Amino acid sequence: MEMDFERCYRAVDSRDQRFDGWFYTGVTSTGIYCRPSCPAITPKRQNVRFFPSAAAAQGAGLRACRRCRPDAAPGSPLWDVRADVVGRAMRLIADGVVDRDGVPGLASRLGYTERHLHRMLRAEMGAGPLALARAQRAQTARILIETTDLAMAEIAFAAGFGSVRQFNDTLREVYASAPSDLRTARGRQQAPAGAGTISLRLAYRPPLHARALLDFLAVRALPGVEAVRDGTYHRGLRLPHGTGQVALTPTDGHVAATLRLADLRDLAPAVARCRRLLDLDADPAAIDATLAADPALAPAITAEPGIRVPRAVDGFEQAVRAIIGQQVSVTSARTTLTRLLTTHARVEHEVDVVEEDRIPGQPHDQRDELRGFLSAEDLLVLPDPAFGMPVGRREALRGLARAVVDGSVDLAAGVDREEAVRRLLALPGIGPWTANYLAMRAFGDPDVLLSSDLAVRRGAAALGLPDTPQTLDRYAERWRPWRSYATIRLWRAA
Repeated sequence: MEMDFERCYRAVDSRDQRFDGWFYTGVTSTGIYCRPSCPAITPKRQNVRFFPSAAAAQGAGLRACRRCRPDAAPGSPLWDVRADVVGRAMRLIADGVVDRDGVPGLASRLGYTERHLHRMLRAEMGAGPLALARAQRAQTARILIETTDLAMAEIAFAAGFGSVRQFNDTLREVYASAPSDLRTARGRQQAPAGAGTISLRLAYRPPLHARALLDFLAVRALPGVEAVRDGTYHRGLRLPHGTGQVALTPTDGHVAATLRLADLRDLAPAVARCRRLLDLDADPAAIDATLAADPALAPAITAEPGIRVPRAVDGFEQAVRAIIGQQVSVTSARTTLTRLLTTHARVEHEVDVVEEDRIPGQPHDQRDELRGFLSAEDLLVLPDPAFGMPVGRREALRGLARAVVDGSVDLAAGVDREEAVRRLLALPGIGPWTANYLAMRAFGDPDVLLSSDLAVRRGAAALGLPDTPQTLDRYAERWRPWRSYATIRLWRAA
């Protein structure tokens, strides 16, 4: 979105929450910055500046509004559409790459020099990678202060700060409050029970068709990894510093999230992955407006506004699911995946038993806890009988795992989508359907149409649309740049 003053000011004047996350409103007379939807009195034009990021507003010396909490706004949907270097950088920063690997690590992942990356981010976001990561650390620290009883020093390092002094200075600058004052402002609210347990709200732009998301995830849920119960999605996570579990409950205006983390440094990446899974940064008004212009889709959009694309918390997991799901039903793929995970859990449990014999008093695993999906390294050590599938498909999985381990294939959120698809297609056993399915669900491409998919073709026929791949591809040009969302709607029509 271009920072056109009149357009931005009209959004602020109407308190239009659709623009939250697109830009931030700086009020020079009060020294604060807000969401466009902030309920405060609309500031005078001469006192307003607009910023493309919270970090840019902070760099201008403004502090976050305590009323609307602009740092907790949904992310911009712009990067899903553009998928350029800046968009990839923003996804990687959200996943904590700068905190773990520094700016050199981020630049290396993107294939640019640090100087050029800094220049691009400054031009687009009004702030460099360090400032953007710093703004995220401040938000993570505030969440930990308000939702846990951890000591401030523990929070400082869990949020990614290099020192307690840096932590104190940053929070005073961003929130105009000392960390202890933020905790006092929490009042008598009790922190969640259990070490490493954090509760927070994940904002989104309405509408959100929560039932469609939960239905999609429920039918594909893998025992021991994920479950949908009473309107809440539960799953285990593999995170950079350890494991975790999350419970996500869609409600009116936000998704309630409860996270249990083995290492609190994983809070920011866990939140980013949960947001990505539920597609919470999408702009449903823009998507539905484009698709509703087609009379064939308009009735479904009126009946079910806010359909999202269920994405992924783990690119490798999604790739394994896609390969196993080639030309078989969802139920059959789920059965095969369950057998694979059961074998892995049995092998891992045998190792745990050996470790317990060597270390007396070590507690047993909680068998009812959800765990993250197996890693590429885990898959490579499984014996042939664990796969329960044709040899070609088994070797395709192993070829993928080897490519991920040696780094020749990257399945992370900040990947170059076109390059990732090209490298996937070069692997044996991976064709266009699998690569494009991953582009849609693992890489977040909003403009993928799986025209050769049988369920998509059935859905197209049910709506009276062309139902051969070639004719459907031509027809779907009118759905750009939201063909992934049209794919989900065609699946529902089928």
